[in-house]
Amino acid sequence: MKTARWVFAGFIVLGVGSQTRAADAPARPNFLFVYTDDQRYDAMSVVQKEQGEAGRFPWFQTPHMDRLAAEGVRFRNAFVVNSLCAPSRAVNLTGRYNHCNGIASNFRPFPEASVTHATLLRAAGYTTAYVGKWHMGSQRERPGFDFHASYIGHARYDDAPFVVDGKDVPSSGWIDDVATDYALGFLQRQQGSAKPWSMVVGFKAPHGPCTPPGRARERFSGALARAVPNLHTPVPYLPGQKRQPPPAEAPAEVPVNLNYFRCVSAADDCLGRLLGALDELGFASNTVVIYTSDNGYYLGEHGLGDKRSAYDESLRVPFIVRYPALGPAARGQVRDEMVLNLDLAQTLLDFAGVPAPKEMQGRSWRPLLAGPAGEWRPSWFYEYFAEKQKNSLVPDITAVRTANAKLIRYTDHPEWTELFDLAADPFETRNLFAEPAAAALRERLLSEHARLWREVGYLVPEYVDRPAWWGLPGGPDALPDKPGLRLHYRFGSLEGGRVPDLSETGVDGVAREVALAPGREGRKALRLQGTGYVEVPKHKALNPAGKTWSVEAVVKAEQPDGVILARGGKSYGYALWLEEGRPRFTVSANNRAVTAEASAAIEGWATLAGCLTEDCRVTLSVNGREVASARLPKPFDRDPNDAMQIGADTGSPVVEPPPRPFVGLIERVRLFSGPVTE
Repeated sequence: MKTARWVFAGFIVLGVGSQTRAADAPARPNFLFVYTDDQRYDAMSVVQKEQGEAGRFPWFQTPHMDRLAAEGVRFRNAFVVNSLCAPSRAVNLTGRYNHCNGIASNFRPFPEASVTHATLLRAAGYTTAYVGKWHMGSQRERPGFDFHASYIGHARYDDAPFVVDGKDVPSSGWIDDVATDYALGFLQRQQGSAKPWSMVVGFKAPHGPCTPPGRARERFSGALARAVPNLHTPVPYLPGQKRQPPPAEAPAEVPVNLNYFRCVSAADDCLGRLLGALDELGFASNTVVIYTSDNGYYLGEHGLGDKRSAYDESLRVPFIVRYPALGPAARGQVRDEMVLNLDLAQTLLDFAGVPAPKEMQGRSWRPLLAGPAGEWRPSWFYEYFAEKQKNSLVPDITAVRTANAKLIRYTDHPEWTELFDLAADPFETRNLFAEPAAAALRERLLSEHARLWREVGYLVPEYVDRPAWWGLPGGPDALPDKPGLRLHYRFGSLEGGRVPDLSETGVDGVAREVALAPGREGRKALRLQGTGYVEVPKHKALNPAGKTWSVEAVVKAEQPDGVILARGGKSYGYALWLEEGRPRFTVSANNRAVTAEASAAIEGWATLAGCLTEDCRVTLSVNGREVASARLPKPFDRDPNDAMQIGADTGSPVVEPPPRPFVGLIERVRLFSGPVTE
């Protein structure tokens, strides 16, 4: 109740204060905050040019990011305080660490009562908008924003369904192009309004599976990345990794995922459209534009992909700010102070003249735009909480980084502690923690780590979504898997949009634009008409990795094509679907897909079952009889990123091009660890 009263009181105070400020300062700036997903700090050509021979990707081009840097201020040392999608996004919104703000993993909805820069700016008279990727579990709401055009989870790169002010709307085209169209529409609607506006635009690019639009598919063809010293440096939390000495004649260049850069390049196109619209609509001179990413990304450094852990490739992000009203002194400026995503909310409020709540833990970097700001932060604190995904082996981490050193602590493994002298070893290849010569540095950073731990109030929140293997001596390999029923939906009732799970797992679904209809033998069935579906949230019990996994659906199709159920995407995923009335079961692992296809169409009611076995066999059964099989070339060893949908595939598509949503009746859906049983 204390928080609720504080929130309510804060809104009243801000509402009164905004009236005074509006009279004194009618030209409060607008805000355009644009951020990508998984863009590392050096994935910009302005950085590559600056790095010269040290740059890994000298061929990469981002002209619109470069333009923004030339017209504004670029921070060389910008970092996130938790290198993971949803947690970083929650920090951007709240200005609070994840152990405080309710989001410590990718699988939780953002608390709707949260105090954010959006809620406070809106209370102060701003019109607020959120466009593009949100990525907080399967949440549809965008609390604090007057307008939103967004999507659920990761969605898919092409023809993704959007949620526009709460309504499902189909789209056509590359997802970030569509988001940009919505953002431009919002800008056009603000012309002539006396109210300032604040808009967040979240791009999906370059998050995997990296799928650039047609215009970018051949960009940078044949390019290689320059090798760096830490490509062969192992990490302590992967025991199977061994330090590999560089080859006697190490190649100067190595292959790299070019589609990653093509996606960033295509997002740069979208940024150019937004900057052009600000010019054309007359907003440029009074708009603070901020460009960054939700976290960095490994491209082979330390033998890693992904992010999460505390090496600089994961922590460090691009960060550019343009505000023409600051004058020529803020054009083309480069700053080396350490700024954090934790600072964003307070900085926006500072520009708007809105008092920041004392609960916010960042610091406004507005003074840095105008020149020397005096004393700035000498260090900062990093946290990561292990997630429930079986394939993610990154444990709990805390760290402290200064301008020239870093200490990384693994909470349950003090023997893994790492200490790096970043001035002498910027690639973090030599752990100094046990070296006598580094005693002074070790003690200084241990002391700073303890101080910051207390200052930020670090704790492991009760809501952390621990992996199922957490605490087992053998880690994920020791996770027991007793075969049996994992999910059972019998569509006899919807209970206000909730689909109850009749298994012991308790994974209830959420119905979207569906209804019940008479089925067979007096039972009810789910009626799907091509627009609705049932969302099944992610759950540790629904992880098919490394085991025999079966899905079953009892259906009566009214159109010959359609997705009955789908989980994941083209990297890892599975889908049970129809084409010309013939059932199909598609499974994809490590971007390699196979399909077991029935030779005959189904008629009337049919029980369809797909099975993926531990030895990579994919089978399809119709009414209890196996009718087709295929062999998956790679093991299915990961829990898919996306949640499951029944009646559609709204996330990254398992099948390309994506089949249509299902039209017809579904009586039952069951998932099994092991074979289908009665």
